[in-house]
Amino acid sequence: MPLEFESISHGKITFGFFNIETDMILLNQHFLFAEDFCEYISQAARANENVFKTSWEVYSFRNREEDIGNLMGAIHGVDHRGFIGEVYKLFPFPGRQEDFKQNPEGFKTRSLIESIILKYVSKTSIIFEIDQKSQHIAIGEYLLDKFSFHELIRYIWEGGFPRWKDGIRPGYVMKMKKGIEESRNLLFKGCQDFP
Repeated sequence: MPLEFESISHGKITFGFFNIETDMILLNQHFLFAEDFCEYISQAARANENVFKTSWEVYSFRNREEDIGNLMGAIHGVDHRGFIGEVYKLFPFPGRQEDFKQNPEGFKTRSLIESIILKYVSKTSIIFEIDQKSQHIAIGEYLLDKFSFHELIRYIWEGGFPRWKDGIRPGYVMKMKKGIEESRNLLFKGCQDFP
């Protein structure tokens, strides 16, 4: 389930997995795959310059509920409009609470999920920038402090809410952690200690 995180620029923003059978995540109206997120974070961790700036490929909605869908309605099986609704038609919320775990093999649904989201939006680019001096991180229009940035990384590391199924993390998450552990960038100091 996506959770709310504090941003400097927009107050609370929503981030996280929205369905346990896909590794796609959302950041308010931007959607991307967790595998890509982890690769982007690994690249940033390897960068040693004071200001690191690049672009991320994402799928961006214009906050239109009929296109994005209604997450709570989809979870309860009563509203299958939009992208999220279509995903929940294929992968409904589990009937048993103990089955509510993030699938570490969710990356295997990527081509299917991409074919669905492309009915609604095409890929676009947003700017990602980390500034060691100011201790600020920008993901598109959202400005974060170091603490909130670490919380986004921790969320993916832990498998969000409800956590990775059987405590197994995908290889791309482990690769991100290794990149962070080897980083000399001050903005990643503290992430190395995630259990």
